[in-house]
Amino acid sequence: MLQENMAEAVRDDVTGEKFIPASQRPDGTWRKARRVKQGYVPQEEVPVYESKGTQWMKSKPTLPPGFYPDPEEEVKQMSEEDKYAGMSKAAKKNAKRKEKKKQQQGDGGVGPVTQGLEQVNIANQSQEAKINNGQSQDSTAEPAKKLKNLKKKLRQIEDLEAKIESGEIAKPDKTQLEKIQRKSDILKEIRELEKQVGS
Repeated sequence: MLQENMAEAVRDDVTGEKFIPASQRPDGTWRKARRVKQGYVPQEEVPVYESKGTQWMKSKPTLPPGFYPDPEEEVKQMSEEDKYAGMSKAAKKNAKRKEKKKQQQGDGGVGPVTQGLEQVNIANQSQEAKINNGQSQDSTAEPAKKLKNLKKKLRQIEDLEAKIESGEIAKPDKTQLEKIQRKSDILKEIRELEKQVGS
């Protein structure tokens, strides 16, 4: 790879040809002197090839036809860039964070996140209302699902009890003991749900 520029090419006084003088590589070996033709351009200075499609995409305007940007907004964007000029990346980030905090405090603490949460809560309430209206249709499906899950929990509790009795688990955790204590509550719930599903 040739890393020298055209500026480093030297003209030989005797022959009048240009050449790049010999140079030493970082590993200590030497490059030979190279003859260079008249119009030579080093590899690093050759512009990257762009297809017609790429050139066309770059020349396309970013805004929709007929829309012209507001000059005041451009000035604001320029002033923001000037404001952070000379700052490191982290310093810019911290400055922007401080500005956001000041803006939120000025708004009474109600930011776009809070407004978004309010909208989500409203949407959830409307979904709950729809679910309650359609609950009569799914009245058998929900208890059956819950019953299945409770039976699964009961099987897990019984497996845990068997492991403790056999000595597989010498000292059960606090959570395991709590799980075993809930067995009677789960059995009651299973009986109630079986009555609901059966009727």
